[in-house]
Amino acid sequence: MKIAVVGGGSTYTPELVDGFARLGTMVSELVLIDPAADRLGVVGALSARIFRHHGHPGKVTWTTDLDAGVTDADAAVIQLRVGGQAARISDETFPLDCGCVGQETTGAGGLAKALRTVPVVLDVAERIRTRARPGAWIVDFTNPVGIVTRALLDAGHRAVGLCNVAIGFQRRFAALLGVDPAAVVLDHVGLNHLTWERAAYVDGVDRLPSLLHDHLPALAEDVDLDPGVLTALGNVPSYYLSYFYAHDRHVRAAAGAPTRGERVAELEATLLEMYRDPALTEKPALLGERGGAYYSEAAVGLIAALHGHDPDGVHSVNLRNDGTLPFLPDEAVIELSARASQAGPAPLPVTPLAPDLAGLVAHVSGYEELALDAALRGGRHRVYRALLAHPLIGQHEYADTLTDKLIAAGAQHLAWAR
Repeated sequence: MKIAVVGGGSTYTPELVDGFARLGTMVSELVLIDPAADRLGVVGALSARIFRHHGHPGKVTWTTDLDAGVTDADAAVIQLRVGGQAARISDETFPLDCGCVGQETTGAGGLAKALRTVPVVLDVAERIRTRARPGAWIVDFTNPVGIVTRALLDAGHRAVGLCNVAIGFQRRFAALLGVDPAAVVLDHVGLNHLTWERAAYVDGVDRLPSLLHDHLPALAEDVDLDPGVLTALGNVPSYYLSYFYAHDRHVRAAAGAPTRGERVAELEATLLEMYRDPALTEKPALLGERGGAYYSEAAVGLIAALHGHDPDGVHSVNLRNDGTLPFLPDEAVIELSARASQAGPAPLPVTPLAPDLAGLVAHVSGYEELALDAALRGGRHRVYRALLAHPLIGQHEYADTLTDKLIAAGAQHLAWAR
């Protein structure tokens, strides 16, 4: 199987490569694709060393030529970042001027990322559809995953969105329970970066109540929330929900503090220097600070399942709603636990969401539909309407000001705004 990684010059790529080297026995070729030739050469050489270190018989290649890289691919992973860390730092900064959280996947920053990312991903996907093998899957790890996956599906691509939040919880719960991670099946439901773990089944028994009872302070710390929030909800929310449940605290904490993007930029410079060492044959421990823990395991497992190699595995993915959550349109994209096969992911049964969860999911899903429309068609009025609809903004004064700030900050990446 040939797997293409679009955005393969990322400093994060060795994490993905490590997963394929350890677990991806079906991989005959892993090709990394990135326009940044210097970075790509460094990351590509390390990736090849990682494969050899693990004794994997497949080959690792790299190219700046997207068309050549995706030709005859059986699957393509898209993990690109339009505008690099500089754009991310902007996303994390300009919303603070209005007292709104600055974050790269939600709020005004998340919309800015969606606007510049969706057109690029759709162009990449068209070239994959033309040159990859018939039926090739696109696995999207590019944020905001829910919006990008909806764009891919609306355009008729064979795509599924992937996030590492659920597998992180699975590993965390398994460690606390002293069981193998594969034994833990999550009731993971919501939208990308807006999910809750409502149950953690081991041998058919929900162990989440005991986890909350025995480890409440630690679990609350993991998701950056007061323990009382978890107690009231009776579940474990994604740490991204901290931006909703503790919004003003995040805004206060951001005052004068370095952004996450600035920290990542520093990490990337250090990692690239480490990657240049020809003696380095494993992903360095420092890479763990880059984020995205267990992404490699999630990606390897999902791609294997989509090619018929893991029929019983459960994966947390982004896919069409298709009636799963009856209060959302069928064409909406949701994130939940599913079994995957060559026919695609099939969601596990989902019990009704509590009113507070359902209300927030519906609200953000409505914003995502407007955000996608703005990304596809452009226009100040569409950007404004999406911002007005977002629950973390929702006021005319903020939406109006943030619209102009967003367009000014990102105009170089928005064809319609130049």
